[in-house]
Parts: sequence; structure tokens; C-alpha cells
Amino acid sequence: MASFPMPDRPKNSRRLLALALGLGLASAALGTATPASARSAAEAPARTSAAGYVGSAESSGNKAFFDAVLNSVAKRQAAQPSLKVVTVYYNASQAPSFRSQISSAASIWNSSVSNVKLQATSGGADFAYYEGNDSRGSYASTNGHGSGYIFLDYAQNRQYDSIRVAAHETGHVLGLPDHYSGPCSELMSGGGPGTSCTNRYPNSTERARVNQLWVNGLAKAVARLSKTG
Repeated sequence: MASFPMPDRPKNSRRLLALALGLGLASAALGTATPASARSAAEAPARTSAAGYVGSAESSGNKAFFDAVLNSVAKRQAAQPSLKVVTVYYNASQAPSFRSQISSAASIWNSSVSNVKLQATSGGADFAYYEGNDSRGSYASTNGHGSGYIFLDYAQNRQYDSIRVAAHETGHVLGLPDHYSGPCSELMSGGGPGTSCTNRYPNSTERARVNQLWVNGLAKAVARLSKTG
């Protein structure tokens, strides 16, 4: 999995802190709304691999998530070959506290790349956002059954720039792996540069990579579906 990991703490204290923050602490630092009810990671779909904001990266997990989203979009493109714009649909209804941050993250990516666009939907989507408490922090995940989702952790989004967290995790949807050793100017460096990093935009290398992935990768996926269909 790829994620924005939490600083190391004793296991029990991490759980207590995450629960306390999720249930009632003020969230003015990053503008994250206090949740009406504290969810847990268990309420999100089961995950087989994930990529965290601060934790160790699992490149296979990131690839599995990207492939799941890519194949979902490819099926739609193959069924409607006249579509001119490649659109990835997301559903944020399960992350109401982060509605603004998710919208900002989508706008950032839509203004940064040209070969794929993100669009909100209230119905069936290529991936979804969830929110809650998880001592592992925020992450992008796949359940191993053709779908992916992003989980946004309450406590971590108060500690780090919340829009950067959302934009970083959305970068996994578009095919980018974590690079924690990178500078703040790299969006996919995640929590590596520390809590003071507030850059929310992908750099030129990251933008170019996403554009390349969605031209070549989507074409291959559609061709593969056409042969098997």
C-alpha cells in the first residue's frame, strides 16, 4: 500500500489518540471538519495492499490500485469508443468531512494534466474515498477484486496539510508511486519532508508521467479488452 504514515507511537496510545481526535478535538489547524461520527478503517472495504502517506511503500500495491482503476475506465472507453476525454469518476460520499479537500485535490490534478480528468459522481465510480481513524494514517488501497479506494485518517489530516494528503493519495489513482526521500516539491514524497511541507501540486516530472501513463496505459488496456471481449 502507499500511504502517509503516522509517526511511531506505542500501539495503544496511537489508538487512543486517533479515537480522541476523531470524536471531538478541534480541527482548525487544517480546516478538517470534526466528523459527525467516528468511523474506523474496518468500515472501509477490505484491502489486500495499500500505499501510505508516510509509511513504507509497496510498489505492487500501488500498481494493483492503478491497474484496477485503469481497467474500470478502459471498460467504459471500449464500450463508448466515441468518448474524447478520458474521465475517472470518484465517489466521495463516504468521506463527507473531507469534501472540500477532495474537490481541491481533483481540481489540482485536473489543472496539472491533460490526458485524464477526475470527476465526482454520486453513483457508481472507478474509485471511492473513505474517512475514519486508523493508526497507520491515510492510504490508497485495492481490495484485490477490481476496485480501489482512498482512506483519509482524521488525526493525520490535522497533522499534515490536508489537501496535500488528498492530492498525494489521488496521485496513486493516477499511477504514481511513493517517493518518501524526495523534496517537498514532489507531491509523491508524501510525509517524507515533514509536517511543514504544504506543497499540493505535482512537479513537472510527475505531471509528465501521469500524462504518459494515461495515453499508453489506457490504449493497451482498451486493446486488451477488445481482444478478450
